[in-house]
Amino acid sequence: MGSPLSLCVVALDPLLEAGAVSALSGSPDIALVQPEATADVAVVIVDRVDRRELDLVAATGTGPHRPAVIVIASDMSSAEAAEAINAGARGLLRRQEVNADRLARTVRAVAGGDCTVPPDLIDGLLDQNTEMDTYPGVRGRGAGPGLDERERAVLRMVADGRETDEIARELCYSPRTVTTVVRDITQRFRLRNRAHAVAYALRTGLL
Repeated sequence: MGSPLSLCVVALDPLLEAGAVSALSGSPDIALVQPEATADVAVVIVDRVDRRELDLVAATGTGPHRPAVIVIASDMSSAEAAEAINAGARGLLRRQEVNADRLARTVRAVAGGDCTVPPDLIDGLLDQNTEMDTYPGVRGRGAGPGLDERERAVLRMVADGRETDEIARELCYSPRTVTTVVRDITQRFRLRNRAHAVAYALRTGLL
């Protein structure tokens, strides 16, 4: 077993912060650190997704250590989810859906480069038609060619935090095929990684 993932919790409400710390403290592969320390992942807990909260997400993800950011909100509309992704979030969760296992799974997924979004928000995000110009690393890039059904199915499961082996089993593909599908998408659209591929597909309506 490798070194545990380092994780910090950032919250505007100290009670919310304490709850998340308690939920994650029992995971042997996750090491909790203070927000000012080096962290692989940062969990940002907010009541709502508004300008102040989005600024917090952006500041956390672009800080000195640039952790992958998970946003947990009391509730989130599709428009707010799009804004959170645009601010740099790689994982989105609603507070009422979170338990210790799901939170730990999401932490591991985003640390590995994946992007996780609640399934019902994925469909809503496709209707947002938000421009990609403000997404980090993307400048004025058009949608270009679309995705075929196999690519859409794989990316939807990546967005739901599924690992390569899980996706392969459910879709009856080999793990190598799943990896190849994601690699082809990232190369075609000149994207950085799986998380960037999911966010790009969501925000341009490719899924």
